Amino acid sequence: MKVLVADDQPDVLMALRLLLKGEGIQSEAVSSPAEVLRAASLTPYDLILMDLNYTRDTTSGVEGLDLLSHLKQLPAAPPAIVMTAWSSIDLAVEAMRRGAVDFVTKPWDNAGLVSTLRKNYQRTPSAAKKDDLTIARQVQSQLFPQSLPVLRTLTFKGLCVEAGAVGGDYYDFLSLSPGRLGLVLADVCGKGMAAALLMANLQATLRSLCQSAPSDWTGLLAQVNTLFYQSTAPEHFATAFIGDYDDETRMLRFANCGHNPPLLLRASGEMERLDPTSTVLGAFRHIRPRCAEVRLHPGDWLILFSDGVVEAQNEFGDLFGDERLVDVARSSLHRPVDEMVTAIGDSLNRFAHAVGRDDWTVVAARST
Repeated sequence: MKVLVADDQPDVLMALRLLLKGEGIQSEAVSSPAEVLRAASLTPYDLILMDLNYTRDTTSGVEGLDLLSHLKQLPAAPPAIVMTAWSSIDLAVEAMRRGAVDFVTKPWDNAGLVSTLRKNYQRTPSAAKKDDLTIARQVQSQLFPQSLPVLRTLTFKGLCVEAGAVGGDYYDFLSLSPGRLGLVLADVCGKGMAAALLMANLQATLRSLCQSAPSDWTGLLAQVNTLFYQSTAPEHFATAFIGDYDDETRMLRFANCGHNPPLLLRASGEMERLDPTSTVLGAFRHIRPRCAEVRLHPGDWLILFSDGVVEAQNEFGDLFGDERLVDVARSSLHRPVDEMVTAIGDSLNRFAHAVGRDDWTVVAARST
C-alpha cells in the first residue's frame, strides 16, 4: 500500500510517516493542496490521507473540501480519507459527498487509523454509494471513544444506542493529565440529524477546551455554555454530567448540568444520587455553574445514564424508571463493568421490546 499524506504541520507529517513505516505502509508527505494535486497527478497512490485545514483558517475545512472537488477531476485519482481536529458530522458528510471515502479525527488512535487505511485499501471501486444517514452514522460512531485510558483505581465502560440512524446522546472519556480522567455524558434535546449535529458541536467544544487539563471547571463550563448558546437556536439545549476523577485521591469532582442524577452505589449497600449542581447548557446566555465532590471507595459503582433509559416505555405505557435501573445495577454489582453495561442494555431491550424509544446511553465505572 502506498499512501500520500497531506498536512500543514511538520510534526503531524513526521508522526504519521513513522506510524505508517512501522506498519509496513509506504508513504510520501506534502503540506499543501497544490502539492497534493501535483503529486496525485504524477504518481499512482492507493490512498490519500489528508487534513481538511491548511493555511486559510483553522476550523472551516473549506480548503480540504475544495481539494476534494479538484481531486475528482483527476483521472484515476486515489480514494481520499480526510482528517481534522474539529469533529463535525456535517463537515464529514460534506467531505464524503465530495468524494472522501472515510473520516478520521485528530488526535487519532494509531490502531484505528491503520485499520481505517487497510479497510479502505481493500474496498472495491464498485462499492455502492452510501446515503447521507449511513455516512453520518459511520462518522458519529467514530466520535465515541475509540480507546480507553487506563487507571489504577477505576475501570469504566460506555454504551450508546440511538433511536434512529444517528442521535443526540454522547459520552466520552478524556485523558486530562496523568492520573486524571474526564467522564462525560450529555443528552442534546431532539433526535435524528439535528441532534447529532449539536452533539458533535458540543463534543468538539468540550474536547478542545479540556486539552489544557483544566482546574477551573466552573469557568470552563461557563465558556462551554456560551459557545454552545451562540451556535444553537434558543430552544435547543443539552443536559450534561461532567466529572474529573483523580486516580491518586479517588476524588470525583463533578458538575451536573440539569442531567439525570447518576447513581452512586456504595460497596456498603447504600445508594447516593449526584443531583444537579447547575442548569442545562445552551439555554441561557450566561450561567453560574457549580461543582461538587465525592470520594469513591473500593467496590463503589458510578452509573451515568441518559433520560432514554428511565423513560423507556413498554407496550402498556409503563416506564422503565429509576427503581428498575437500580435493581438491575444492584444485581450486577459483582460483575465486570462491561457486563454491568450489557445487563442494563439487555434489561432495557426486554422491557421495551418492539416499542419505539429515545436514544439511550449508559456509562458504568467501578472503583477497584
